[in-house]
Amino acid sequence: MTNKDFFLALADLEREKGIPQQVFLDALENALVSACKKQYAGGAGAVEVRTNPEKGTIDFFTVRTVVEEVADRENEISLEDAQKIKKSYKLGDKVTEKFVPKDFSRIAAQTAKQVILQKLNETERDAAVSEFSDKEGELLMGVVRKIDARNVYIELGKGQVEGLMLPSDQVPGEKYNVNDKIKVFVKRVKSGFRGAQVLVSRSSSGLVRKLFEEEVPEIKQGTVVIKDISREPGARTKIAIYSEDARVDAIGACVGNKGARVNAIVEELKGEKIDIIPWSENPLEFIAKALSPAKVISVTQLDEDKTAMAVVPDDKLSLAIGKDGQNARLAVRLTGWKIDVKSESAAAKLGLSVQKVEEVEEDGE
Repeated sequence: MTNKDFFLALADLEREKGIPQQVFLDALENALVSACKKQYAGGAGAVEVRTNPEKGTIDFFTVRTVVEEVADRENEISLEDAQKIKKSYKLGDKVTEKFVPKDFSRIAAQTAKQVILQKLNETERDAAVSEFSDKEGELLMGVVRKIDARNVYIELGKGQVEGLMLPSDQVPGEKYNVNDKIKVFVKRVKSGFRGAQVLVSRSSSGLVRKLFEEEVPEIKQGTVVIKDISREPGARTKIAIYSEDARVDAIGACVGNKGARVNAIVEELKGEKIDIIPWSENPLEFIAKALSPAKVISVTQLDEDKTAMAVVPDDKLSLAIGKDGQNARLAVRLTGWKIDVKSESAAAKLGLSVQKVEEVEEDGE
């Protein structure tokens, strides 16, 4: 069989899709073997197909094993008959003979086509998965391509990979429209039936972490470290930071000149409030700072199980607790401590003594 145009087409596919030509040839050889078996209903015995791109040829061979007594004529040949072909044959050798198959039927040709397409799809899928396998935990720009009743489908990379944003990864209140360009956090990459699938998120705390790394050079360089993040997507985030260099103002680095850095992140998060909290190795001091923007008078450890009471001015109690308890809830998640927030007058009525900590500067909400 000679088909130089076919091999030229394979070369074009290699350039277009970036898949080595040998992958196509391997797929073709396997497909033609399958087609032979389908065409001859098992009568072809063992078949080998060899391709030669340089000569533009595809050759077919039957392969039979030399045996003393033939039990399967399709796959075996007697020593006597083998030596008629070539005297040096001995028991156990493989006798390979070239043959030209009759015209393939429609079924055989379809079988070959299906096997090739399947292999090509698998190769493209594996290549896409490989390309994105190291993207887990990264921030990517994507384009919204489809929205159904629950899920948002986002085109990533060169369009070969689909990002799936499940309802739990969407931000309450955010609206997604087809053709919108959005930044997403890559949670997981997996290989599915339809190809590589990337699970992405807008609600993950990882999105906030990566946005800060992107906007704040000191974080990317490691001078400023993000210790932890607690987030209620679409509403508020608290991020605890720490400077490895005493000369570097961690808060100032994250806020930026005239608030430029943090404002860029807030804009990307569609107005979500961000509290930047200086981390402290003193847990009581850290709790006081975590309740920002409220001013905290004192924090007392109540027992050995990471439970503390924070006392705030009477007029700051609602600010410390937050709407529906959100501010205190985020502070609990950020510090890992249970926090009982009380007003100064309530603490006095209980006759509680408190361990003073450095007061936190009052910030606006």
